[in-house]
Amino acid sequence: MLDVRERLLSTTNSHNSPRSFTFGSVALGVKSKMALHRLIQLSSVLRSAVSLTLRRNIGISAVLFQRAKELDPVQKLFLDKIRDYNSKAKTAGGIVDAGPAYQKNLGEEVIKLQRLYGGGDLNKFPEFKFTEPKFDEGAK
Repeated sequence: MLDVRERLLSTTNSHNSPRSFTFGSVALGVKSKMALHRLIQLSSVLRSAVSLTLRRNIGISAVLFQRAKELDPVQKLFLDKIRDYNSKAKTAGGIVDAGPAYQKNLGEEVIKLQRLYGGGDLNKFPEFKFTEPKFDEGAK
């Protein structure tokens, strides 16, 4: 009897044993319970992974579904105004609807900045010149 129990335990603990089906339904029942347990664990892992993926992608899918529908009238008006301003800015080459008063104020401010910071071209990034420091090889 002890020999049968040892053989049963050795066959149920070794997964690759060719004798695993020799003891009938007892060994098969243990293996099926282990397989069922692993299947339940795997399904819970898959369920949590799918749940996480769906939660992360809800925001993206909401945007995609929103694009599929027609825009709100306010959103459409806003986008039309942005596109209109962009085309006007390209043709004007700068600020849209800038009159002579704006150009005069801009010129005055540039003159003030040149006077405060020593002149130079304010439309160009300044060039910095760094000299290497000279170290004394003196005291040892």
